[in-house]
Amino acid sequence: MSTTQGDEQVWTPTRLIWVVFIGLMIGNALSSLDTTVVATALPTIVGDLHGLRELSWLATAYLLTAMVSTPLYGKLGDLYGRKRIFVFAILTFLTGSILCGAATTMTQLIVFRGIQGLGAGGLMSLPFAILGDLVPPRQLAKFIGYSSMVFIVSSVGGPILGGFFAQHLTWRLAFYINVPLGGICLFIVLRYLDAPVRRTAHRIDYLGALLIMAAITSFVLMTSWGGTRLPWGSPGIVGLGIATVVFGVLLVVNERRAAEPVLPGRLFHTRAGKLAAAVNFMTGMSFWPALYFAAAVVQYVHGVEPGTAGLYVAPFMIGAVGGNLVSGRAIARTGHYRRWPITGGLFTIAGGLVIGLTHVDTPLIVMLSGAALIGFGVGFTMQTMLLVAQNEVGANDIGVATSTSFLSRQIGGAIALAALGGVLNNRLAHWIPRLTPKSAGLDLAKLRGSPTAIRALPGPVATGVIESFGRSLAFVFLCLVPVGVVWVVLALFLPKRPLHAEETTEVLGH
Repeated sequence: MSTTQGDEQVWTPTRLIWVVFIGLMIGNALSSLDTTVVATALPTIVGDLHGLRELSWLATAYLLTAMVSTPLYGKLGDLYGRKRIFVFAILTFLTGSILCGAATTMTQLIVFRGIQGLGAGGLMSLPFAILGDLVPPRQLAKFIGYSSMVFIVSSVGGPILGGFFAQHLTWRLAFYINVPLGGICLFIVLRYLDAPVRRTAHRIDYLGALLIMAAITSFVLMTSWGGTRLPWGSPGIVGLGIATVVFGVLLVVNERRAAEPVLPGRLFHTRAGKLAAAVNFMTGMSFWPALYFAAAVVQYVHGVEPGTAGLYVAPFMIGAVGGNLVSGRAIARTGHYRRWPITGGLFTIAGGLVIGLTHVDTPLIVMLSGAALIGFGVGFTMQTMLLVAQNEVGANDIGVATSTSFLSRQIGGAIALAALGGVLNNRLAHWIPRLTPKSAGLDLAKLRGSPTAIRALPGPVATGVIESFGRSLAFVFLCLVPVGVVWVVLALFLPKRPLHAEETTEVLGH
C-alpha cells in the first residue's frame, strides 16, 4: 500500500503481506532448523539405529539434495508459478520429515533425509523470490533483514531443540515437529498468498544438476568407504575416484554449453567473482563440519547429555552470528571488505588448532573457545563474500549470484562433511584396537555408537573408546587448519576496492 508524503509516495506493507511473510518465514525457518537440528541428536540416533560409520551422511544427504534443487526451484517457479512450486516444496519436505521420523534403519533415514532436502531447496530460495513479487525493490532489504533474524534463531535453536528431544522425549520428534509448523505454513500460503504469475521461459539445466550430484556423491562414497568398508586401493574405491573426475569434467563441459547453466560462467569472469566462489566454498568446508563435530566432541569425549549439548554448541553459532553483525556493520560504514575474509580465515586456523590440540582431560572451556573462534571466522566471511559476488554482477544477475554463493557454500559443506566423516571413521578404526583391551574385541561396524552406550561398557573398554573418540575428533579439527590456510591465501588475492555504495547500503543498512 502506498501513501503520499510531500512529493514522495511511501509504501507501507499491509496486514496481508505481513501474514504471508510470516508463513513464508516459517517454511524458510524449517529448512534452516533441519540443517542443524540433528547435530546434537546425531549420537543418539547413531546409537539407536547402529550406524556409527554413516554418521556424517545424515547431514550430507540433506545438504546434497538441497544444494542441487535450490537453483532449480527458482526457474521452476518462473515457469509454473512460485506459489504452486512452493506448495510442492513444502509437501515434499513434510513427506520427508514424516518418513525420517518413522525410519527404522540408518539407510532408510539417510534416504529420507535426501527427500527432505529436495523440499528444503525450495523453502530456502522461493520465499525471497515470492517476496520480490509482493514488495517494492527499495523495501525488500528490510524484509531480508528480518529473514536474517529468522535464520539466526532457527539455526541456533536447532541444536538445542534436537538435543532436548533426544534426551527427554525421542529424537524422532526432531522430524515430527515439522508437521504442525509446516501445516501452518501451508495453510497461510494456500489461503492468503495471491502471487502474480508472470511466466518466464527457461531451459532448465537438469543435466548440470544431475552431474553435480553424481560428482559429489561419488566423492562422498569414496571418502566414506575408503579405509573402512573397502581398502583404499580396491577397485571399488578407485572406480569411485575415476567417476568423480569423469563427472566433474562432464559438468564443466556441460556448463559451458548449457543455455542456462546451474553455474553460469559469466559470474566468474572477474577475479573477485572467482575468488568469492572459492572462499564461499572454504567457509562451507569449515561451517558444517565444525558444527556437527563440535556437538560430537561435547557428547562423546566430555559426556555432556544431548539435552544440554545444544547450549555447549551455542558459542559456535553465536560466534557466527556475531561475526556476521560486526563485519556487516563495518562494511556498511566503510565500503571496504577485504580485511574480513582474511581475518575470518585466520580465526578458523586458530580455532582448528585450539580444538585439534585438545585431549580428553582438556577443560571443556578450551574446546568451546576454539568453536567460538571458528564461528567468528565463518561469520566474518559468509555475508562478506555474498556481497562481493553481488558486487561483481549487474542488477539482473543479483539473484543468480546469490544462489550461486549459497551453492558454493553447500558444495563445500557436503564435501567436507563426507571427507571428514571418512577421516573420523579411519581414525577410530586405527585407535580403538590400540586403546581398548585385546579381550574386548570391539569392531567399529558393530559398536553401538551412542555416548550413553559407550559409557556403559566395562571401565577399561569405555576409557579406551572415549580416548579413541577424543584423538580422532581432535584430528578432524586439525584438518580444518589447511582449509583455513587456503582460505586466507585466496582472500589475500581479493582486489583492494570498496563495494558500490548503493549495494552496500541496500543489503547491510537495515
